[in-house]
Amino acid sequence: MKKIFCIGELLIDFIAENQGKDLAKAEVFTKKAGGAPANVACAIAKLGGLSKFIGCVGRDQFGSFLLDILEDNHVDISLAQRSKYFTTIAFVSIAEDGERDFVFSRGADKKLKYDSTIKKSFQDNMVHFGAATALLGGDLEAAYGRYFFDALTQNAFISFDPNFRGDLWKGEEHIFVKKCMPYVQKAHLSKFSLEEAQLLSGKTDLEECCAVLHEIGTKVITITLGGEGTLLSTENSKHTIPSIPVNPVDTTGAGDAFIGCLLQQIAGLHDPKEILEDIDLLIGMVKIANKAGALTTTNFGAIPSLPDQEQLQAN
Repeated sequence: MKKIFCIGELLIDFIAENQGKDLAKAEVFTKKAGGAPANVACAIAKLGGLSKFIGCVGRDQFGSFLLDILEDNHVDISLAQRSKYFTTIAFVSIAEDGERDFVFSRGADKKLKYDSTIKKSFQDNMVHFGAATALLGGDLEAAYGRYFFDALTQNAFISFDPNFRGDLWKGEEHIFVKKCMPYVQKAHLSKFSLEEAQLLSGKTDLEECCAVLHEIGTKVITITLGGEGTLLSTENSKHTIPSIPVNPVDTTGAGDAFIGCLLQQIAGLHDPKEILEDIDLLIGMVKIANKAGALTTTNFGAIPSLPDQEQLQAN
């Protein structure tokens, strides 16, 4: 089985209790572990995959809490770093339909330093780039770009999820789009929400979105559509794959569960790039990944809600 390196942020989610989507009205919060790449790493490991997290947290109690959570979920944290900066925090409120409102207080995640010794470990393995905070400048963005180059030169399978957060890019969405382009161009697999696919392609129609994104270069596209399932697109075919019906209470981490489950399945192949040629294999994998994403929405908090193999097979 291939190793999957997940690069990006690990942070504290303070989730508002007993109120709707308006974060301004929230008074009581519950602490949860979060950060899209960390969620993906946990999703992979809980399903029996081999995931390694590359990111930075503070030398504070929150940082220790987060790394303990990853270890408890069998994620390899040997490449994680600690910083004198305070651990990054996100305040999250959730409406009745599971939709979220975010405010970030950014700290240690931006201090990740590039480690040149990791490069050879990428050889013939898989690297997942989750970009929620990685393109906001500083040491993290510089390290992120260098790890991307390393993944390209080491024949790694590259996965990209832009993880667009509107409150981080208000008025500067065009900069976000520009910074995502090299990753979209070289990724073997890109995972988008509907909003992200439209933003990055400049189109509204889904078929046109896919045409533009394939033209940029990405080989396999998945666009998650909530309860409607996932649009799977390759250069030669498109399929909408349904999910399972659930009553969502928190959509946090659903997309991360989806892509983590998909990557875990791909990692079991002798050559992950087999998926570029076998659409039937991909369809089956996406069907299972849809189930993982749906099950994650039925509880609060991303990491505690991620399913294991027994839960996947039972639903």
